[in-house]
Amino acid sequence: MQSVLVGIERINNIINSFVWGPVMLILLVGVGVYFSFKTGFLQITKIKDIYQATIGSLLSKDAKAKATKNSITPFQAMTTALAGTLGTGNIVGVATAIVAGGPGAVFWMWISAFFGMMTKYAEVLLAIKFRKQSKDGRYLGGPMYYIEHGLHKKWLAVLFAVFCAIASFGIGNMAQTNSIAQAMENAFGVNELVSGVVTAIIIAVIIIGGVKRIAQITEKIVPFMAIVFIIGAIVALMIKFENIPSAFCMIFDQAFCLRSVGGGVSGYVMMNAFRFGFARGIFSNEAGLGSAPIAHAAAETDSPVKQGMWGIFEVFADTIVMCTLTTLVIITSGLWDSGLNGIALTSAAFGASFGGLSTYFISISTVFFAIATIIGWSYYGERCIEYIFKSKGFILLYRIVFVLLIIVGATTSLTLVWDVSDTLNGLMAIPNLIGIIGLSSIVFSTTKEHYKNKKTAAKNHK
Repeated sequence: MQSVLVGIERINNIINSFVWGPVMLILLVGVGVYFSFKTGFLQITKIKDIYQATIGSLLSKDAKAKATKNSITPFQAMTTALAGTLGTGNIVGVATAIVAGGPGAVFWMWISAFFGMMTKYAEVLLAIKFRKQSKDGRYLGGPMYYIEHGLHKKWLAVLFAVFCAIASFGIGNMAQTNSIAQAMENAFGVNELVSGVVTAIIIAVIIIGGVKRIAQITEKIVPFMAIVFIIGAIVALMIKFENIPSAFCMIFDQAFCLRSVGGGVSGYVMMNAFRFGFARGIFSNEAGLGSAPIAHAAAETDSPVKQGMWGIFEVFADTIVMCTLTTLVIITSGLWDSGLNGIALTSAAFGASFGGLSTYFISISTVFFAIATIIGWSYYGERCIEYIFKSKGFILLYRIVFVLLIIVGATTSLTLVWDVSDTLNGLMAIPNLIGIIGLSSIVFSTTKEHYKNKKTAAKNHK
């Protein structure tokens, strides 16, 4: 058995080195660059439209008015997708990136997010464009649908669905539950099994209600946990306010190695910053991986472009806001090179401002972020299982296994599970990128038509 596990680990390491290696990372960011140029950098030039289609639309409560019995609002679709995106990566992943790549990694994280906005815009647009309606009136969509019905490559669509379904058990479930169990034990001394059982019950109650209940929960929990974490980070930064300017200087300095001595040292530092910044950025906001479009496809909207703008906002909220705040707290604390890593580093960094309270703050934040991720990924997995087997019986089986694995994740060492899930998460990007590149002309023509119609409507209104 041990030899089998060693063999799996070796094979996984080889595949992982490719899917999260320099070639794939450059491809992932490169796709975002391509869509940015071809749309005239829509994420900047149409920033007013993006605001009006997303946060601005909530002021008139239009999003809620559009919900139907079997669909969810555009805002709920975004929070469901953001639930799967926001996770322990925003707390642990950022710390890992800084330790591995230095503060300069954060600059490249921003770059990956800037271009990743357009990758996710394209994914979401295509998800709406090629979604199908089930017999009971639900909208079904995502990479598997636009790959099959757009590219007409069913085998590639099935491959994506298989990768996503299996990844949902690991990175979207057991790895998150393990973080919850550790956080509750460290902060409150709660037994791991107890944490696992309680989490399993909570998730079971939520996912049994389907996408409507998932959306109703995420539209409340995601804004709440984000606001609480943002306020905590801002307070921590206010206490260390004098260190903020030097933190930004350090980020830009190490991103380009402006003060490094010797070409070899400079190149090594910059390469690490580049690699880990891109990797953690993409891992955090999931632009190009194909998961979020599955949630967005369920939205009650008649505009693929407007729903795509929610995808842009999603990347902005995850990386530009949440990850940046965590980064600044870590760097301003002066502990980024202390030898600590992961959640221990983030907790110590907040502790530099909050003292002993930081353990509770980070632990509670971890619990909320992880639960949100589990909820989001349970929906992704369900839709993929439904696509593969075309049967509700398999969905029930999936839910049972998913809930049981929550308890397993809370009480088991998950190094290999995390590593394999990380690889599967990256493998999802390959069929998805083939899909959005192959259908890029539809993204451009749909965007162009949207603004042509908008311009015509404006003229008629006058």
